[in-house]
Order: sequence, then structure tokens, then C-alpha cells
Amino acid sequence: DTEAVQELKAKAERDISVGGPHLAARAIQAGLVDEFQLFITPHVIGGGNQSLPRDVRLDLELLAERRFAGGVVYLRYRSKA
Repeated sequence: DTEAVQELKAKAERDISVGGPHLAARAIQAGLVDEFQLFITPHVIGGGNQSLPRDVRLDLELLAERRFAGGVVYLRYRSKA
């Protein structure tokens, strides 16, 4: 429910986290997501569900990056829109 997320965002004194592909996609489409924080691991596993539906598309601006041991990379983006 994007209205519920919007209400939480308006009342929150701190950052809120939205997870799950369907809720995240709806929040992105509603313009409620300010930042994306990703951890990339050096493993590829086939199959499973998509992270986001196909109709979600954004241009992002890189805010921060950090490398960790074992090839893990942290990336922090914000939406350009």
C-alpha cells in the first residue's frame, strides 16, 4: 500500500527501509524511494524470482562506493528523477 508507505515516510524521524520486489516496485513508481543501497557479492546463482518487475526503470546517481574483503562491493545511489 503506497499510501501507507507515504504516511510512514512523512512521519518518520529516521530512514525507513522498504523490501520485497512488489512493494519496492510500487514505492519506486510512486516516487517514495530517495536512495538505493546495494551490496554486490561475487556469486551468480541462476533461477529464482526477479528483483523488480520489468516496468520499473530509473536513472541513478552514484553517491558512495566501498569495497570489502572477499570482493563484496557496497553501492549507494539516489534517483535522478
